[in-house]
Amino acid sequence: MHPNGPDPVELVVELGGVVRTERLRAHGIARRSLEQPVASGQLIRIRRGWVAAQGAEPILVAAARTSVVVSCVTQAARLGLWVHGEPEKFHVAAKPKGTSVSTGRVHVHWSMPLVPRHPDVLVDPIENVLALVADCEPFERALATWESALNQHLVTLPGLVEYDWKPAARAILAEADPFADAGTETYLRSRLKWLRLRILSQIWIAGHRVDTLIGERLVLQIDGKHHVGAQRSQDIRHDAELRLMGYHVIRVSYQQLMHDWPMVQDLIMRSVALGLHLAA
Repeated sequence: MHPNGPDPVELVVELGGVVRTERLRAHGIARRSLEQPVASGQLIRIRRGWVAAQGAEPILVAAARTSVVVSCVTQAARLGLWVHGEPEKFHVAAKPKGTSVSTGRVHVHWSMPLVPRHPDVLVDPIENVLALVADCEPFERALATWESALNQHLVTLPGLVEYDWKPAARAILAEADPFADAGTETYLRSRLKWLRLRILSQIWIAGHRVDTLIGERLVLQIDGKHHVGAQRSQDIRHDAELRLMGYHVIRVSYQQLMHDWPMVQDLIMRSVALGLHLAA
């Protein structure tokens, strides 16, 4: 405990590493209590009204310095949501000054937020993140991010419906499936919608989940990087059990799905043409 109240350095770290001094004062930190830790380098004065602890997350320091919030695909990735590859630019948001622009490694979304941003925050609320993703990313990629947020229970469909979304976001909301477990399943459902067949994601068959069930009997499994060793052996056994139960199994890699979709689509189309999606 600091002699005159809470230790300012510890409090800054506890509050996320980058904090408005006004917020510190609300916690009982007097302005003069910041002078010594700033002078010694324990705290860094980013700009007037903001301080950061040593080792604070650089993107939050930059956001505070430039009066923006971290948003869109950058914040989605920070939350552990599905995004299509590593974002090439840092996506941030600010109050409207014009259209979205890219400068260097930063893409700025100048827009009115769906949910008001408190002056203390440096990252957008999840609803604002999804709104910007919907406008920024192609439909398929944005849908995968939205479904990832639903799957991780960061948002709910009934809750999202209540907001006044722009057309791109409304289109995504109409298609969103809260049970999709990974972006690959979103891509599959979106790309195969034209077949007009029942497509279910992450359902249990023979004691294990399958990635996608097309029709009644066609199972598509997608191998990720973890499908090696014991995991691979377990997958082979499950495939055999599925076949004994009358299912037809197509197993492809993540790389094939993302980078050789025509081949994967051809396998599915030929299987459907042979009626392998139908029950015997």
